[in-house]
Amino acid sequence: MNDEFISDLAKRLRNLVPDTAQGPVRDLESNFRALLQAAFGRGDYVTFEEFEAQKRVLERTRKKVEALERAIAELEARGA
Repeated sequence: MNDEFISDLAKRLRNLVPDTAQGPVRDLESNFRALLQAAFGRGDYVTFEEFEAQKRVLERTRKKVEALERAIAELEARGA
């Protein structure tokens, strides 16, 4: 995950805390940032665009496999 995204998310979380409880705001934001980095650091995430590209590749591959399965079934039917 990119640091700018995590920093932005940490700031948004800090802003959700009521003003009366924001005493040490810098500490709160730092803690949010560390927590988010740890949580996101455990996963291997992709962008929506990368996901959609892989989805299109999978759809094309699935169509090719289905066509090959039909061709094999036809060949087997002829030989039987």
